[in-house]
Amino acid sequence: MNTQLPVAAEIAALLKARGETLAVVESSAGGLIAAALLAVPGASAYFLGGAVVYTRQARSALLGISDAEMKGLRSSSEPYAQLIAETVRTRHGAVWGLAETGAAGPSGNSYGDAAGHTCIAVRGPSTAVLTLETGSGDRADNMRAFALKALETLRAVLETAEAAKTR
Repeated sequence: MNTQLPVAAEIAALLKARGETLAVVESSAGGLIAAALLAVPGASAYFLGGAVVYTRQARSALLGISDAEMKGLRSSSEPYAQLIAETVRTRHGAVWGLAETGAAGPSGNSYGDAAGHTCIAVRGPSTAVLTLETGSGDRADNMRAFALKALETLRAVLETAEAAKTR
């Protein structure tokens, strides 16, 4: 988590300075995103909550997304990452939603994605979505890489939104 903490601290400073809030949903990062954000002192000022949504049952119970709403979507995809980022943001009443969904390894997922594949989305006043492919089957390394990329993506969106305000 040492590589994630400096980025989480920068995110915390940006969110606290602006009085904005965040909710997180992650799957293959396994809670590392939330852990990094919560390790920053004063996290209660900006972190509203989050969930590790690793199964269909968790998706339904924690996010309220039904099988019918998933028609035409699949997990570990950019559209799904956007849906869950927006859902966690809305359900928590947060300004920002951050989502990660992928396949940590050592093998790929049932959708045909290789180990090391994840999709990340940020939803809020500004948005972003991307796919990361690490090319590695190392589960723990992928989990850390996914968490770091999600945090870096959120930081970039927050910085861009801040720069747009000052123009």
